[in-house]
Formats: sequence, structure tokens, C-alpha cells
Amino acid sequence: MTDMSQTDEEIVLLIQQGDKEKFGILMERYDVKLSRYGKKFLSNNDNINDIVQDVFIHTFENINNFDTSLKFSSWIYRIAHNAFVNGLKKQQKAPLLGLDLDTLVSHTVYEDPVHQEKEYEEMKRLIAVGLDQLKPKYKEAIILHYLEEFSYKEISDILQIPTSTVGIRVMRGREALKKVYEKLNIHLDHE
Repeated sequence: MTDMSQTDEEIVLLIQQGDKEKFGILMERYDVKLSRYGKKFLSNNDNINDIVQDVFIHTFENINNFDTSLKFSSWIYRIAHNAFVNGLKKQQKAPLLGLDLDTLVSHTVYEDPVHQEKEYEEMKRLIAVGLDQLKPKYKEAIILHYLEEFSYKEISDILQIPTSTVGIRVMRGREALKKVYEKLNIHLDHE
């Protein structure tokens, strides 16, 4: 079996069994993805490569703790998420702590493939215009769902929040993007 046909989890198992050289394959697979995620998450792109390298170091140091019956992508994105949140905190010089009202509201999660396809196209247009104007908690949900194409369940694992909260954040992020877009259209019409 070639390295490219092996799943991430199969490669991790080989690493856990002592073939540490295989970690380079995982780095190749995730370097661009994690950098793209970081660029969308952080407004200051200067530190992204350093943060991604820290993610790889942390992942390598803890690879033996990974359960290969789970999805590796969710695990490494969780590590990256924590690293980018820390980077965001440093950028804003203010902690992102406090009560999160999204976790207190119930939301039924329903993902219809036909509706989702149409929604993805609209969201990509809106994201290009207003992503940087979203609150961080909505921004990360939008990035993970629409740009990185994770399911609500996978995002729930990455962010360690209930799936219903993911649904709320995606919905509110989508609504906020539409408002930004509407404001820009109004502004452009009056020029």
C-alpha cells in the first residue's frame, strides 16, 4: 500500500508503532489546509506559519494519545483551533472568555444536501465580502463549515461544543454575513 492510498488513521497507527518518518506525510496533507484555516481565522497573517508549525509539534508530541478509531482530521483541527484562538487572543489583547449565549439556546440540526449545495454557493460569495467583520465564534463556525467543509458533528468535535450550538453559530454567522453584504450593496448603490 502506498503512502497516498493510506488513510490518516492508518498512517498514525504506523507512527504509533515506531515509524516516526511517516509524520511527514501528515504534515504534507495538512500544511496547506491548516494555513488556509489560519488565514481565514486570524486577521494578522504574519504568525500563521509559526502557529501551524506549533500545531504539528503538538500533534507529533501527542500522537500516541490519538485513538485511531476516530477521525484524525477532527483531532488535528481541534489542536489548530486552540492554537489559532490563542493567536487571536494575542492579536486582540483581550480574552474571549465569558458567557456564550449560543450554548443556552436549543437548535435542531438539519442538513439537507440539495439545500446545502445552494447555500454553499451563496455563502462563498458572502464570505468573500464580510468574513473579517464577524465575531470570532461565528467566523470559526463559518470557516469550518463552508470553507473547510466539515459537518456539524465534526465541527462539534473540533470546537468541543454541542452540535446544536454549531448549528446556531452557523445560522447566526450566515445572518450576520447577509447583513454585512446588504450594507455594502446599499453603500455601493449610493456612490
